[in-house]
Amino acid sequence: MGIIFLGVIGGVFASINYPRVIVIDGGNDPATAALSATTMMNTVTTPSDLAPQPSLDIAAYNAKLLQVANLKIIKQVTFIKGTKFTPTSTIITTSTLPVGWPVKTIYPDGGALLPFDRIVAYYGNFYSTQMGVLGEYPPAQVLQMLASTTQAWQTADPSTPVIPALDYIAVAAQNNPGPDGDYRLRMPPSQIEKAIQMASQMNGIVFLDVQVGLSDVQNEIPLLEPYLKLPQVNLALDPEFAMHNGEKPGTVIGTMDASDINYAADYLANIVKENNLPPKILVIHRFTQPMVTHYQDITPLPQVEIVMDMDGFGPPAQKIKTYEDFIESEPVQFTGFKLFYKNDTRAGHLMTPAEVMKLSPQPSFIQYQ
Repeated sequence: MGIIFLGVIGGVFASINYPRVIVIDGGNDPATAALSATTMMNTVTTPSDLAPQPSLDIAAYNAKLLQVANLKIIKQVTFIKGTKFTPTSTIITTSTLPVGWPVKTIYPDGGALLPFDRIVAYYGNFYSTQMGVLGEYPPAQVLQMLASTTQAWQTADPSTPVIPALDYIAVAAQNNPGPDGDYRLRMPPSQIEKAIQMASQMNGIVFLDVQVGLSDVQNEIPLLEPYLKLPQVNLALDPEFAMHNGEKPGTVIGTMDASDINYAADYLANIVKENNLPPKILVIHRFTQPMVTHYQDITPLPQVEIVMDMDGFGPPAQKIKTYEDFIESEPVQFTGFKLFYKNDTRAGHLMTPAEVMKLSPQPSFIQYQ
């Protein structure tokens, strides 16, 4: 089901017909109406026998950060002491980095995935064919497609191992208020566990994506804690659907402050420390400047690596401009880049891994919808 949604993509304000908000039909599963922490606690067992996490190789980490920042080489030719007919010359080569990159922030604990690996994720919800790949195709086909896509990225950058991932919308914004008036629907345990089980078939990881609607991260994230205690499960937040002042999702672009993002990071950090886990990854989707306020106050932690993900669709030049304006220009820690199989293709073409790799910095998180 589509809605008329006003969006800013690459600095262009336009009215677009795009199904960003979907009313999900949960069928006969009563758990779609509400998800209790008690129910979730009874469905997942946290591993208690994890080995101690290794120490971070700081030299390797710093070297990889420089690679990810994507060093630009500028060649300047200077003519020295010659005539106009036989000039002699010397080539002076200088190196520059994108402003603010690599980001100077706290080192992660040992066992951190970024920047050593690149994550390639498929996005969506199993109840909806319109919200992304996960709901469009049968599970076996999704995994086959994801395997092919991760291989393409591995070929594009053999120096960076690629980890497959499922980015599953565990809390979905709605265009109707629901029983509690919060315009969001929590997915039942069976659907969340389906995503985790699918990812395990290819040794992948999972991101539980949260669209809070008129709720907030303080109410939604704790309900996901039993899953977040699993070492392979991470978190993503979508400010587009963090609504304020009673507005319905999809009528305006939402916004999320650094204080909310820091709450999520602190919550994840406590889970990591209490359960002897490797660092978690927190992804924040963004395609406008106001979607994230006070970005400079967002605080990466040793236990939580933060990715700012460019979530806009459109022709390549527009997507690159959005990335430069709202991701590169406001550095936090790591970056992501979202590719839309249908909407990017309609607007021009789906960018290839080689094209995305030209960005500075190079995204560590790639998402396909």
